Amino acid sequence: MTDASSNAHTIVRRAFLKIDPATTLRAVDTLDLRANAKVSAVVGVPLRQLQQRRDVGAFAAAAPLAALKSLLEVLALEPLEKIVGYLGDHAESPTYDQLARAVDQFVASGSSYDDVAAVLAYAIGESFPAAPYCRQLFEERAELALPALAEVVVPTVLAPPREVSPEIREQRRARREEEKRRRKTSSPPRALRASKPKSGAPRRPEASVRSAVEHHAPAAVEPRRILLTPLELARFDADHPWVGSVLVLDVAFDGHDPEQPDSTSKDRPVLVVAGSSEELLVRAIYSSPSPTRTIFQHWRRVGLDHVSFIDSARVVVSYPPRDSLRQLGRLSASEWNTLA
Repeated sequence: MTDASSNAHTIVRRAFLKIDPATTLRAVDTLDLRANAKVSAVVGVPLRQLQQRRDVGAFAAAAPLAALKSLLEVLALEPLEKIVGYLGDHAESPTYDQLARAVDQFVASGSSYDDVAAVLAYAIGESFPAAPYCRQLFEERAELALPALAEVVVPTVLAPPREVSPEIREQRRARREEEKRRRKTSSPPRALRASKPKSGAPRRPEASVRSAVEHHAPAAVEPRRILLTPLELARFDADHPWVGSVLVLDVAFDGHDPEQPDSTSKDRPVLVVAGSSEELLVRAIYSSPSPTRTIFQHWRRVGLDHVSFIDSARVVVSYPPRDSLRQLGRLSASEWNTLA
């Protein structure tokens, strides 16, 4: 783990100490975290504990990062949309001054610094392009100063071994000797043991052999369930019929494309990871690499004509008209598991 990512994780934790605990508890209480809900244990268990124990400080210090980020997303969603509105055309990659002005407008509109802290920490945790400027705001503005995390002291001295009296030792030794004698007397005589069949005699497979063969037979590969955030779960179904399919859909550009200055989107291959009746949650597939993309090893099998790269970011796309929906292929369970 790099220093930058470690520092980002610490900022996410410290943000929960900055935000009013009542605000955090109201947010977690809105989540459906029942045992049958489709939330991974690493996210669901800490959030359920927070619902029950109401200890935001302990949650901030000890909960897995995935749980912290999921709840931070809930806290940051609405204020982030407002700040994006203030940034306007500069929302994708603002300068420090543009971000600072948007934050000032946001606060002047009546919003709290708790909301600002949630947005800035979320942007840092998710490595937004403006993350360095978010850090700068935390460092330079006293009203945004983050409390320090409490140190967790781990005991380094092991408990002393329990003393065992000589009487107990003797009782244990006697039990071991008795067990040895019992095993010897219970063994069947050699003459009664199963003998090897004579040469030429037909062999009948024993049940134990059959069970051993069945035990070692390769099991069918089951596709892993994709881990969705609570907000994604409220919007999408991880068991949607298109999950695992590679489709060609219209995907918005994540920045300005100098080769197509008048275009805002492009048809490109995508892997569907969840869906609803109106939208799909996808990972876009590109022809060029980037820090957020890894090679899509199954590009040839699904019909692509060049080496391709799949982005780690999940984006929402609308369903195209049924007559224009184009499917390139579908990943097998084992192929899906390499990406899920």
